[in-house]
Amino acid sequence: MWITIAQFILSLSILIVLHELGHFSAAKWFKTRVEKFYLFFNPYFSLFKVQMGETEYGIGWLPLGGYVKISGMVDESFDSEQMAGPPQPYEFRSKPAWQRLIIMIGGVTVNFILGILLFAVVFFTWGEKYLPSSELTDGIAVTEQGYELGLRDGDKILKVGELSGDKFSPGLVNKGIIINNAKTIEVQRDGKVQTINVDPKWGPYLSQYENKDIRLVSLKMPAQISGLAEKSKAKAGEAGIKKEDIILAVNGQKTAYMDQFIEAFIAQPKVDAAAETALTLLRGSDTLTVSYSTLFDKKKTLGQRLFNREADKQRRLGFELYGSDQFYDFKRETFGIGEALGKGWSESWGFLGDQISAFGQMFKGNIKAKDSLGSFISIGKLFGSEWDWQRFWKMTAMLSILLAFFNLLPIPALDGGYVMFLLWESITGIKVSDSVMEKATMIGFFLLIGFMIYALGLDIMRHI
Repeated sequence: MWITIAQFILSLSILIVLHELGHFSAAKWFKTRVEKFYLFFNPYFSLFKVQMGETEYGIGWLPLGGYVKISGMVDESFDSEQMAGPPQPYEFRSKPAWQRLIIMIGGVTVNFILGILLFAVVFFTWGEKYLPSSELTDGIAVTEQGYELGLRDGDKILKVGELSGDKFSPGLVNKGIIINNAKTIEVQRDGKVQTINVDPKWGPYLSQYENKDIRLVSLKMPAQISGLAEKSKAKAGEAGIKKEDIILAVNGQKTAYMDQFIEAFIAQPKVDAAAETALTLLRGSDTLTVSYSTLFDKKKTLGQRLFNREADKQRRLGFELYGSDQFYDFKRETFGIGEALGKGWSESWGFLGDQISAFGQMFKGNIKAKDSLGSFISIGKLFGSEWDWQRFWKMTAMLSILLAFFNLLPIPALDGGYVMFLLWESITGIKVSDSVMEKATMIGFFLLIGFMIYALGLDIMRHI
């Protein structure tokens, strides 16, 4: 949990500081006074602060964002006393509309550029690991829901809507249906190309929060044990389980592939005491059944429930399973600096396009807002419980693009709200009065606070 939180705080700090630096640099460029530059909010007191020239630099105690306080600008500080005085040459309100516009878009500009650069760094440093669909000689494995959708074991996915299936991804079908509203799935089955019509019910169904982990397809690979956990309530070694064993069935239910095993194993009734599970194993050429003692621990702290996404549904196996690398030949594409920058650009805009498409599906009613909303808890969990720099920088790149996108929404108190008013002024020549700006900013501010509280409440209710 603490590793997850540390990654999230570090990523958030980088994004906030650089976002505010975009506003700060643009303001300084146009000789506009910046009174404060803060990482995190500091109501009543600051954890750290230092005065350097005309600007106070500090760190607040409330990690919900950051800010720069620019003289003569209506912002979340609601400094009405300053705004009541006559405009000064160094104030934001005294600058031409085009300069104020550049100052306001400085933050999101930095975030867009940062997202592109971080994606480029990830591709340059680690390349791109992928599994060509051509390697799936026996096709895919299909879950129960995938079968209901119309897919079959052994299918080779060619297209989901307009998305290509050249590279295998277990989430491709979900993404195509939820975000791109795919109407058809094109597969190769028994040597022939077939088209599956997607029932309109699948988009709303898969987008529901409780169904977000549903996998429709997976790789055909066995549940083969790679080792036993050193500390385990299940005591797999005592049950007679050994490395290289292949699990064939759980309590008599056949599990030909890994996903079927995991699904059958976690579907067992949750109990507070040790429960016996019959595992059928293949060891060499021998088939045997062992009695496996498991324990589901319901007594978890609130922090464990919030930050461990499997805490409420998965037992500790007591052993580890081989990953897909053991059974498939993954490729890794490397990139030079120029290629990585191009890849970072396309990845950033592709990700942004997905977010815009998701918003479109939300407005159409295909995705419910409450199923997509999440607070810092949902975001933090995406970093994982182990420190992985590749994942960290990729997540930070995505969050940077998201931060830029959401800040551009035309909501007062966000950068996009100011941009909306400034564009109006630039087009019509009519400047929105400070009093209107103050009222709009206050309304937008409280709407955002309410939105954040609602999202936090959703996250807590999902895990308690």
